[in-house]
Amino acid sequence: MANGKPVLRTSDLLGFAAQHLRDSLLRNSLTTLGVSVGVASLVAMLSLGIGLQQLATKRLSRSGLFDTVVITSREWDQFNSLGPRPEAQVKEVRPLDAKAQSEIAQLPGVLEVYPEIRFVAEIKYGEQSHFVSVAALPQSSSEREVFDTLKGKFFSGPKSEEVIVHADFARLLSKDTPSLIGKELLLNYAQRMTGSDAAASANGASSNAAEQLFSSGFSVVRKQRRLKIVGVMEGEPEPALRGASRARVFLPTELAESMNIMLGSDLREIARTTSSGMTFLALTARVAKPAQVQAVEDAVKKMGFSAFSMLDVSRSLRRFFTVVDLFLGIFGSLALAVASLGIVNTLVMAILERRHEIGVMKAVGASQADVRRLFFAEAGAMGLIGGVLGVAFGWGIGRVINAGTNAYLRSRDLSGEAFWSVPWWLVAGAIGFAILVSLVAGVYPAARAARLDPIQALRYE
Repeated sequence: MANGKPVLRTSDLLGFAAQHLRDSLLRNSLTTLGVSVGVASLVAMLSLGIGLQQLATKRLSRSGLFDTVVITSREWDQFNSLGPRPEAQVKEVRPLDAKAQSEIAQLPGVLEVYPEIRFVAEIKYGEQSHFVSVAALPQSSSEREVFDTLKGKFFSGPKSEEVIVHADFARLLSKDTPSLIGKELLLNYAQRMTGSDAAASANGASSNAAEQLFSSGFSVVRKQRRLKIVGVMEGEPEPALRGASRARVFLPTELAESMNIMLGSDLREIARTTSSGMTFLALTARVAKPAQVQAVEDAVKKMGFSAFSMLDVSRSLRRFFTVVDLFLGIFGSLALAVASLGIVNTLVMAILERRHEIGVMKAVGASQADVRRLFFAEAGAMGLIGGVLGVAFGWGIGRVINAGTNAYLRSRDLSGEAFWSVPWWLVAGAIGFAILVSLVAGVYPAARAARLDPIQALRYE
């Protein structure tokens, strides 16, 4: 110290560190390369874990599983298990009707609420006749990943008289499935009719007969409608939330609602002594963000309905990837820990080679803190350079792995994917971690150099 100030200024310190690194270029380069290899392994492993997590999250979010809540009446809970559930044991059960749909649609975070419309109908195409399960899809379903491979197009509008057929059913209708697009099929279905519409269809029936016919509140008539095939799809739109019955023909939800189709829930209304009007088997609420699913689910349960979502699965998935990222980070850090031993060895060797220099520095007033700062600067410089090079190597390794994997997938007629991701925080974290490890590795050499006796150091040859 001179006049209470350190002899080595920051600029001098950096200059000495750079000069010493250049003097032993080969040894310092090999040490720095060891650090870069450690950082590269860390970045490559973590980028793979992050990429897989982002890929899984993207796929699942586009599947519609993690941003939807399926709502049912608590009456149906008694049939979904061997005995009634605790929440089903209520004195009065609210019907899942249009009023309930409107109330749920007003909840914060809910984008839309649409009924589950699924029924069995007769499909006629040419001379063929088939009974299949038909389901309705909202217009928002076009955003889901399952429609990325759709042959043809999605519905033109919410009330377009169009259908999308499943590839399995399409192959049953024609060996050349693309030729079905643009053709028409005939849909025979049961229509629920009430009030004046049903009276008009009675065709002069007596009033007593009409009263008997409408004692349940509605009548059922057979209807036909020609619909245009606009697309052929593979896979299921909502396989995890729709139960075992898989539909093979899909039409727009608003069109299906306007057709007033007889549903399974209507059979329950026939048996009920006091009908409350048209009800739904289930409603699906689409939420703006997955983080809002729990709040919507709780609000729906408070309204007197049962609600189900894939929230628990989402939590388990995040927990799984957190553990994977942790282990990948640990294994990637092992190489960096080995590289830190190289830094220790390099700096210890530098002490032996520069004992005379250290003695001169102390003789002219340099303190132990100045000497420690010098060695810390050299260790930090190796960490910084190794960290930057390691990030570049890790990024390159990820590109090679991703390109090789995609080449293999394409050879198997599968689409390529991005399996790795290097976000900015991983770059900054890897470089910062490399500097930190290097500084820790420099603690012992710096302390040893600072403790040198200047007289003994000056005598050293």
